[in-house]
Amino acid sequence: MIRALDARVLGLDAVVAALERSPETAAPEIHRAVDDILAAVRARGDAALLECTARFDGFRAPSAAALAIPPAEFEAAERALAPATRAALAYAAERIERYHAAAAPKSWRLTDEHGSVLGQEVRPLDRIGVYVPGGRAAYPSTVLMTAVPARVAGVREVVLVTPPGRDGGVEPVVLAAACLAGVTEGWRLGGAQAVAALAYGTATIRRVDKIVGPGNIYVALAKARVFGEVGIDMLAGPSEVVVVADARADARWIAADLLAQAEHDPMARAVLITDTAGLIPRVAHEVERQLRALPRREIAAQALDAHGALVRVASLDDAVELANRLAPEHLELMVAVPAALLARVRHAGAVFLGGHTPEVVGDYVAGPNHVLPTGGTARFASPLGAEDFVKRSSVIEYSPSGLAAAAPHLAALCRLEGLEGHGRAAELRLADEGGTKA
Repeated sequence: MIRALDARVLGLDAVVAALERSPETAAPEIHRAVDDILAAVRARGDAALLECTARFDGFRAPSAAALAIPPAEFEAAERALAPATRAALAYAAERIERYHAAAAPKSWRLTDEHGSVLGQEVRPLDRIGVYVPGGRAAYPSTVLMTAVPARVAGVREVVLVTPPGRDGGVEPVVLAAACLAGVTEGWRLGGAQAVAALAYGTATIRRVDKIVGPGNIYVALAKARVFGEVGIDMLAGPSEVVVVADARADARWIAADLLAQAEHDPMARAVLITDTAGLIPRVAHEVERQLRALPRREIAAQALDAHGALVRVASLDDAVELANRLAPEHLELMVAVPAALLARVRHAGAVFLGGHTPEVVGDYVAGPNHVLPTGGTARFASPLGAEDFVKRSSVIEYSPSGLAAAAPHLAALCRLEGLEGHGRAAELRLADEGGTKA
């Protein structure tokens, strides 16, 4: 079921190679289909949206206006929530808001020795789009994780798109979460056509500045294609967890965390790395035992068989080095002193410290975002946050003495690059009345 690998024998390079997933490649016909959808929406706008929605979702809207989700529908869904569900969503939303407010970038200024002022202005994007998958399941947590940080950042218009059912309906819990999260506009749209509408705009739907949120291969390819026309968050792949554990870790807890990740998707990766020989057979036994009672056991079994592993290493230092090489979406440090290992973690989307911090709290209620870099991209990418919904402008205000001090260096650099006009722009100011003109 789940393989055991010994890095002491194989070496870290061989283990990394064994755990690598083949790059997901979409069939040529999917690429062509996405290109055709984007081109159709760009050229024919609302008419193409109606055609695509009827074709792919089975919803035959009478007009583009019928694709809109009116505010009353959001509000009714929120009012109809069961008390326990409302309390859970509100709890998660409050924690997400608190975390992202603390992490939000701020405008700042500094004054140098000449009295010149340098700094940065942070401004929110005007309008962003949130894609929330539909179909087999409802994802209110994705609504909260994408819309709440946008609202914290000060985005005025947060636009939800989500695939409708054949009757045009949208999961009420998704609408309720959107109401709690501060979504300002909603559309019954899914797939590449939803991405196209957000990126290009139509007569009915205004374009956005950035598109965030997960989706299927059509959505991922469409986001990749429209990047540059609009911003995007990331191109997320299958979910993954790496658990680093020592002799004190509970095998039952580790197995439960591996299975929690494996049940996402047959492509999900779930890996234990430990320096303790006896832990591996105990975890393997617990995985088999707990898997039998898991409703999504077929999916989890496929993931563990193809992408799971229990890895023995010589030391916890090697465990952290292997984790860094994998650069996982989620990294759990189930060791006696997790803070000591954290200092050596270089690459991970989110790090969970200690036995009482299962990855699932990060998925739903801890506060940090669950939209995370996958597939090793944590080497250079970061979780979604309030900073993804703002842009920065540099601010420069030079004093006369500051310009005078810079003048010889400006002149040298301008001459070096053959841009005499650049140098003269500064020289004129310094020549006029001794450089004292405003």
